[in-house]
Amino acid sequence: MQFQQLSYFVAVARTRHFTRAAELTGVSQPSLSKQIRVLENSLGTPLFVRNRGGIELTSAGEALLPHAQRILIDVESAERTVHEVATLRRGRVRMGATPSLCEGLLPDALTRFHGSYPDIDLEVQEAGSRVLTAELSQGRLDVALLIIPLHTTDPDIETTPVLRERLVLASPVGSDLPDEMGVEALRDLPLVMFREGYDLRDVTLRACAAAGFEPRLAVEGGEMSAVLRFVEAGLGYAVVPSMVLATRQHLRATQLVDPPLDRVIAMAHRSSEALPLAARAFKAELLEHLTTFGTADLQVV
Repeated sequence: MQFQQLSYFVAVARTRHFTRAAELTGVSQPSLSKQIRVLENSLGTPLFVRNRGGIELTSAGEALLPHAQRILIDVESAERTVHEVATLRRGRVRMGATPSLCEGLLPDALTRFHGSYPDIDLEVQEAGSRVLTAELSQGRLDVALLIIPLHTTDPDIETTPVLRERLVLASPVGSDLPDEMGVEALRDLPLVMFREGYDLRDVTLRACAAAGFEPRLAVEGGEMSAVLRFVEAGLGYAVVPSMVLATRQHLRATQLVDPPLDRVIAMAHRSSEALPLAARAFKAELLEHLTTFGTADLQVV
């Protein structure tokens, strides 16, 4: 079993077409087909069922696919790590962050990192913690900033807490809300609620349930930027991280007490392989950037 054969196998499994797989891998279709046959012969079993309707994986092919994908990921990671050890003048950081962190923490952190390493490419995926955890598991991200605890049983994901942040109630500037209020007071307010699967939605609903009520939802289903715009428009109030209001001149924050609500932000990566050098450099820059924080709402862990 050779690396190139596994590469061809994964390409066919992805495209379900030998000609398109050959184009994807940059070889002729006969050469690719020959290598697939050699791989099947070496394993002693067919990997694909070829019929008029297309190409399907056999049960053996289904069993091989995740292992082959992991091998390709590991080889790519090894090549990237060797290159990055040679020089940090080039490289790539594939990172993910939740929408609230993209709105609040990440822009300044990325600006700082880009100033120190201008030739390192940054690829940012914005998604919820569940999606980012899955992307890390599949090797499609090097590092992610997300909210813990994670909703996963994958032992390969390692997290390092970096920041604890207070959650506040966002309202339009000029609203008559006090500077602080108990969670119980949310009972009488129309809330703008995040979509299903959003960490902040779960936190808000759990806090309301613990206080003995189900909140009244004025609007629901939005992402961070949409939720903030809805609050600005006066459609309701929203429980949000304090940092996202820093650049929102038309919104104000009310502290939530009895109990106070907060969340822990962590940096996550796969523990089964070393963090790439460029990603380690980003982590160091981020931790240095966090030393500039230290308010009642933001505490470095």
